[in-house]
Amino acid sequence: MTTMNCPQRSQWLRGVLCLLLCVFFVGACQNVLAADSAPIELVVDTSQSQGSIDLTRYALGDGGGIDGWIPQLIQLHPQTIRFFVMDEFNLYPRHNEYQWATLDKVLAAIHATGAKPIMCLCIKPKVLFPKVNQKIVFPNSWEEWETMLEHLVRHCNESHLEVGFWEVNNEVDLGEAGGSPYLFNPQNYLTYYTHTARAIRRADSSAKVGGPALAFGPHPGKESPILDALIDYCGKGNAPLDFISWHLYNNNPKLFREEVREARARLAKYDTLKHVETILDEWNMSLGDPVVNPYYQPAFVMENTHGFFEEGLSRSGYYHIRDFYFDPSMTPYLSEEGIASNDHLFNVMPLYLGLFDTEGRVRPTYYAFKILSLMKGEKLGIAGTGTDVKGFAARNKGGVHMVFWNFPEGEGKEYEVSIRFPQQKTGSFQLIRLDPESAINNLKILRNDSVGKLDQDPIHVTLRPYDIYWVELSQQ
Repeated sequence: MTTMNCPQRSQWLRGVLCLLLCVFFVGACQNVLAADSAPIELVVDTSQSQGSIDLTRYALGDGGGIDGWIPQLIQLHPQTIRFFVMDEFNLYPRHNEYQWATLDKVLAAIHATGAKPIMCLCIKPKVLFPKVNQKIVFPNSWEEWETMLEHLVRHCNESHLEVGFWEVNNEVDLGEAGGSPYLFNPQNYLTYYTHTARAIRRADSSAKVGGPALAFGPHPGKESPILDALIDYCGKGNAPLDFISWHLYNNNPKLFREEVREARARLAKYDTLKHVETILDEWNMSLGDPVVNPYYQPAFVMENTHGFFEEGLSRSGYYHIRDFYFDPSMTPYLSEEGIASNDHLFNVMPLYLGLFDTEGRVRPTYYAFKILSLMKGEKLGIAGTGTDVKGFAARNKGGVHMVFWNFPEGEGKEYEVSIRFPQQKTGSFQLIRLDPESAINNLKILRNDSVGKLDQDPIHVTLRPYDIYWVELSQQ
């Protein structure tokens, strides 16, 4: 038997230690891989309803006109479409003279989609605002301003182009940088709101009035001077308030949830405001730091809509329907600085906002809204969802529809997912994947079979980060 000297023994011990570390490392990696590929079973209970659901209230906003897109928008069944009433419409060209033709075309187009308009009032008729200045927010005659608005409201009603919501101005805390020629402080917004809301309600006592369409919304822990002033003012009965509205462009769905909670909490301070709706009527990814992964935006829509539903948001307006080029000649109500800001945003920088791009090409997000529009009727429970993997299921006259997706926190991981409908024994099913990278046929049918085969051969997919799948069950 040979013996080892000290250097040999040290080398041997180091080798054993390295071997043990390698074994530990391999085992740890195997555990991580096992955790990453841990199977998930989603079970849809079709035997009982969990109440009603209708996700079409989480709808759309229009920035560049919807002519040419009405058939496509009809398929999304939006409850509302928000649009801006700007001076391009030339509603009040001269004192006591009205021109409705251009506005009527827009209202008729929105109604043709099945939606009701959210009319965002940003008009600054030159006869009432002769000087271009975003800080001049009062007309030279309140009486004439109110008369003009009364005529506008009555015209919409008499023309059967009813407006769902009247929103008093846009991004009142941002002004021209947000495309609106108004920049308010809390006090002058309350004055403007009072005159405007009074005129609208005088013409139509049932009209829904609200605002202030903040660019910087009710973030927890931060003051929101104009919104807080409006809630306090209307909570004490000084003016009507049917909804509050704000905007958010951010890549973090958690922030959207937080702002919905905060908006509801601020309204809850007044019993008189229990009826007030919450409307996030402009939202999308971050404008300054958009995520260009084509899978991200459709899944982002799914994830945020899930948050809106769970947090009790009344309505939303995804901004926007189509990207457009900004025409400076159409905005004489903006200063040179305001025109330059909008020109850079819409004409220079790449935009990833619209369901259709500037050239009219459909983006995958359109199909996310198409799937979500099917989630109405009876809400069905889904067992097995978690932090990353979520879904909706609904039963209606078209059958049972289920959508599920993977929106990860951080880099994310893929999951092996199986789907069961244990109470469903008859009919047929289709499994469809939203493929954002396909040049055509973004909705791909992967499997089409009878429901009876699911007991022996369940639906199974590998759900990668930002993947979206849709399952349809029919009775046929």
